[in-house]
Amino acid sequence: MHAFDVLGDPVRRRILELLLGEEWSAGDIARVIRTEFGISQPAVSQHLRVLREAGFARVRGDGTRRLYAVEAGPLQDVDQWLAPFRAFWTGRRDAIGTELARARRRS
Repeated sequence: MHAFDVLGDPVRRRILELLLGEEWSAGDIARVIRTEFGISQPAVSQHLRVLREAGFARVRGDGTRRLYAVEAGPLQDVDQWLAPFRAFWTGRRDAIGTELARARRRS
């Protein structure tokens, strides 16, 4: 599955957001996602499997729990792919800064 197919789903993006700072148990992820998206636990498990198989998340056992964490590699690949496109928004942001500076000097 292509990285953008994986990231194109809002549930999977939300799961990755949850995993940004620390490991989460599958049960805790499922509770949050069920509440926010109204989907079943098996559907959440399917999203976790997609993230795992695509390399965006890793899992490790801790007793009876399965703990998930972000795997940076595929996200770095996406970042590299986006690099040539950054000029579209970076240039505009720089132009806004220039115009704000001009306005301040005129005041």
